[in-house]
Amino acid sequence: MCGLSGEYRFDNRPADIAAVGRMCDAMVARGPDDSGAYAHGSLALGHRRLSIIDLSPHGHQPMIDAELGLAVVFNGCIYNYRELREQLAGHGYRFFSTSDTEVIAKAYHHWGEDFVDHLIGMFAVAVHERDSGRLVLARDRLGIKPLYLAETSGRLRFASSLPALLRSGDVDTSIDPVALHHYLSWHAVVPAPHTILNGVRKLPPATIRVIEPDGATRERVFWDPPFVRDPAKADWSATDWEDAVLEALRVAVRRRLVADVPVGVLLSGGLDSSLVVGLLAEEGQHGLNTFSIGFEAVGGEEGDEFKYSDIIAREFATEHHQIRIGADLMLPALQDAVAAMSEPMVSHDAVGFFLLSKEVSRHVKVVQSGQGADEVFAGYHWYPPLAGAGRADAVDTYAKAFFDRDHAGMAEVVSPEYLPGHPASLDFVRAHMTRPGAETAVDAALRLDTQIMLTDDPVKRVDNMTMAWGLEARVPFLDHELVELAAQCPPELKLAQEGKGVLKEAGRRVIPHGVIDRPKGYFPVPALKYLQGRYLELVDDALHSAAARDRGLFRPEYVDRLLADPNAELTPLRGNRLWQLGLLELWLQTHLPREA
Repeated sequence: MCGLSGEYRFDNRPADIAAVGRMCDAMVARGPDDSGAYAHGSLALGHRRLSIIDLSPHGHQPMIDAELGLAVVFNGCIYNYRELREQLAGHGYRFFSTSDTEVIAKAYHHWGEDFVDHLIGMFAVAVHERDSGRLVLARDRLGIKPLYLAETSGRLRFASSLPALLRSGDVDTSIDPVALHHYLSWHAVVPAPHTILNGVRKLPPATIRVIEPDGATRERVFWDPPFVRDPAKADWSATDWEDAVLEALRVAVRRRLVADVPVGVLLSGGLDSSLVVGLLAEEGQHGLNTFSIGFEAVGGEEGDEFKYSDIIAREFATEHHQIRIGADLMLPALQDAVAAMSEPMVSHDAVGFFLLSKEVSRHVKVVQSGQGADEVFAGYHWYPPLAGAGRADAVDTYAKAFFDRDHAGMAEVVSPEYLPGHPASLDFVRAHMTRPGAETAVDAALRLDTQIMLTDDPVKRVDNMTMAWGLEARVPFLDHELVELAAQCPPELKLAQEGKGVLKEAGRRVIPHGVIDRPKGYFPVPALKYLQGRYLELVDDALHSAAARDRGLFRPEYVDRLLADPNAELTPLRGNRLWQLGLLELWLQTHLPREA
């Protein structure tokens, strides 16, 4: 887990190593253990390293393999690197390190662009061929690791974070109206390649991009699992599916133990993270470090779920850490969390993950998390109404349950110059849900959430907040083989028991039933749902600042209406509409100083 950066020029000029260095300097938190740079004519690469596998200097990046003529920078972890190393050694390759980075270099040399098909893990990677000049960028199947791009006619820059690209200079920072539409209507989900800024794009998940020395570019998607029933599993019973799911998750958890440092768990007390703890205990991980966080109650809403996480901690005798956050810590942490965001993230739990990661990083460098189970196994409330629905009705049903506002509502919020002439988010969802490869409306929604929403909301949030403290988060529910299995599973088995039925039944074999049968909870941060006091003042100041006035994103009358009654308007997902606007302005003012 690290931070990478680079510049590739197409105008016969040498790459700007100073700009690459500035990008690296912006990512020290992502890689506090080591740094490196490499330049070769039109290409320059930079890297910040968080040492997890091969802690020796042999794992240094950029990694240059002079024998193969390759330079590699890599962010992430390849969980099957040992198996691949053995396989590649059988093909005659010699290794000078024990790192997964070197395995990527050899795999690329051996399999070419198909090397990505052999990698099990999370990754954003850049490979440069010394002799041909070709540059290859790739991002993992579920988009767990980010890769941002800023391209002009003469060059391409790339980095693990958007703020790092901004630090390099000469980036178009005007607002992208389509991205703004997504942010305000699709609960801050901004699908690739868009970001909130016109001058920055992101490589989509499961995508490999090849750039030639003259700037010619081609892309292809290398993974797109079918959400249809597998005829070979047509005779499987519910028990067969539970067996298969539990075994696939067991493998996923075991894979994510690969490290030369200890691995802990973020334990919320829900089914998903509790099941990870239980399976790790099965693997012999006794005395496991687990971590839970709680906040002060606001508006009558509790801010912690310690009573459930305590059950799991006692059951499996973990070294459990309860982290209680008072109001005095929340406000400064909120501002720091905004600074750590690569993109605006409206979900309240961003600051929770930020504070949790700060404490966890004092104990371990790697954690497993239960993120992703709801999207993969149908745990959200909008899936059951889709059962039996036609595709056209399904799109409207999904939007009604998830979207914060429709296109008409957008016209009330944003200034006319920032309003696209079409309902961008609804059009995107319709196109994705109606394309081939999903058998039912539920399948189509699960595919959309797994491939798009998950990547550009919860997964991005966890990556940004953990990496702000040099902490690597691993997500076993996003093991691509587990996701492929879940995609084939009959929807009715996933929808059972108010969602995640097949996972709940599998979980009963591992963890206490009381944790499984509890009411569904979310990561609660009440102070950002019920804005008052200093939090309300912060939002008010941001929305009435000179920068906000000059930018003119929002209609003043709408802003004034929200401020007059700050907690009156909640989204269908129970988010605060005023917080949406305030968070965006806070992010822009943090990352785009007016003098820029």
